[in-house]
Amino acid sequence: MKPFKDYIIPFIGLKVGKHHFDYQIDNKFFEDFEYEDFNNVNVKTDLVFEKKTTLLEIHFEIEGIVNINCDLTNEPFNQEVKGDFDLVVKFGDDYNNEHEDILIIPHGEYEINVAQYIYELIILSVPAKRVHPGVLDGSLKSDILDKLEELSPKGLDEKEETSEAIDPRWNTLKKLLTDK
Repeated sequence: MKPFKDYIIPFIGLKVGKHHFDYQIDNKFFEDFEYEDFNNVNVKTDLVFEKKTTLLEIHFEIEGIVNINCDLTNEPFNQEVKGDFDLVVKFGDDYNNEHEDILIIPHGEYEINVAQYIYELIILSVPAKRVHPGVLDGSLKSDILDKLEELSPKGLDEKEETSEAIDPRWNTLKKLLTDK
């Protein structure tokens, strides 16, 4: 059994016009891709498939929650994901997916698999730096945060840092700029 057979759209039998497809994405979807960064996934995908006489237009829209670990504390938290993507499918002699929003498929094709596009849209909707909201507002209590606070340098005044860090030879060179 193909793991992504539910995401194959046979467009040959569809009438010209718009067609709607809804998918509920969960952990099983990402297990099939062997992607293990998410603890839990609950994302709704709305797909508007518009068949025209010479091409296909697909509009993907996702909204939901993925449970991921914080990059600083490794605490799990729910990250909201939301995004959309437009794909134009044209017909040509050979398969070509070099452009991110244009797909060229051979003339004899009769179906398209949208699983890869849904996967990429969800992955790219998650921020690159994953920070727990409790870290940002200071409400999260964690052993790791306590240890980071303990090891952070204390008692350094900004003025002391700058005056001690400047080499006296620079002051002489700065005079040259003001003596003009």
